[in-house]
Amino acid sequence: MPNLIAEEKIEKKIFLIREKKVMLDKDLAELYGVETKVLNQAVKRNHERFPEDFMLKLTKEETYSLRSQIVTLKQGQHIKYLPYAFTEQGVAMLSSILKSKKAIMVNILIMRAFTRLKRLTSTHKELAKKLNELETKVTKHDKEIRSIFDVIYKLIEPQINKPKRKIGFILD
Repeated sequence: MPNLIAEEKIEKKIFLIREKKVMLDKDLAELYGVETKVLNQAVKRNHERFPEDFMLKLTKEETYSLRSQIVTLKQGQHIKYLPYAFTEQGVAMLSSILKSKKAIMVNILIMRAFTRLKRLTSTHKELAKKLNELETKVTKHDKEIRSIFDVIYKLIEPQINKPKRKIGFILD
């Protein structure tokens, strides 16, 4: 079965909230092809499957912050219910309560997107570490090269302060 949804589309729906990568209930419902209300009802019927580290309810501040980033409502409209955000484990658990073939396929794509983002994050951390090490080495080399140039300049600069000694035999 071909990919129903591009991985890039899924990755754009993964947000960092409270230092966790999460997906919003409305985005998941859209991907699964169900209404947000239906998804949330299924979660509430199976609340024991969704501990705090699987799902969080967003605060008003978090909701409005996300809303300003992704422009979900028109000016003047208000949010009735605070959305839920699902961690990777919560998304995996959703596949056990949404049992359609589409839900299974979408879940596989979402898990791949989370995995890809983890790989990218670790690659960026390694790259940042290596750049930092290189910068430290370059800084050290710069200081060493500067000290070499300082010595060379001292050797070649005319010695103005020292009186020149006359050549030859001098009688008092």
